[in-house]
Amino acid sequence: MSAAAATAVVAVINHHTTAGPEKLKPRPSISIHPFAKKVLRVSRFYAPPNRTYDKHLTGVKFRRTFSPVMEWQDCTVKMEIDVPISVAYKCYSDREAIPQWMPFISSVKILEDKPDLSRWTLKYKAFGRDIEFSWLARNMQPIINQKIHWRSLEGLPNRGAVRFYPKGAGSCTVELTVSYEVPQLLTPVASALQPFLESLLVRGLERFAAFAKSYSTESTT
Repeated sequence: MSAAAATAVVAVINHHTTAGPEKLKPRPSISIHPFAKKVLRVSRFYAPPNRTYDKHLTGVKFRRTFSPVMEWQDCTVKMEIDVPISVAYKCYSDREAIPQWMPFISSVKILEDKPDLSRWTLKYKAFGRDIEFSWLARNMQPIINQKIHWRSLEGLPNRGAVRFYPKGAGSCTVELTVSYEVPQLLTPVASALQPFLESLLVRGLERFAAFAKSYSTESTT
């Protein structure tokens, strides 16, 4: 090999040993802080509506609008009623009569053009304040003498069901379940709200038992 050729080979080797590794270096990846990953997974957060959250974490910027998450509570009560199951079912199906026996319901009005829809108004004084809410509810397809159930479409979010179980020829058990979203107004007393509502529902079923007996007497005369 000539001196010129040897010099050229050495130059090529030197070039690869200096420049080569720099070219082969992998591109740095963006590391995301574990907190960022956690926040990015959050779909709802306890925060006032329309609040946005901006954050820079290791070169990553994200902006997210948070919506408030309210707490849902369920309450179930049941009672034996001394009327036939068909009478109890028919009596409870009379939605506009419910304010006569349910303590906190002040009015129920069925929409004339849509009989499966009804407007409800709740009025009651509790926890040192006058509580008033309203909602539009849809009665779902019932099961005759077995189940009545509903859900709200607007207003106070709630849903529920009334189930009827035969106990004999002249009696039945009525089980009432109500699920509701705790209103922001009552969030400070949320822990006391469920037992309070349970006592109201029990009182309502007690009054319903008397109402159903008179309803049964009127329907047979």
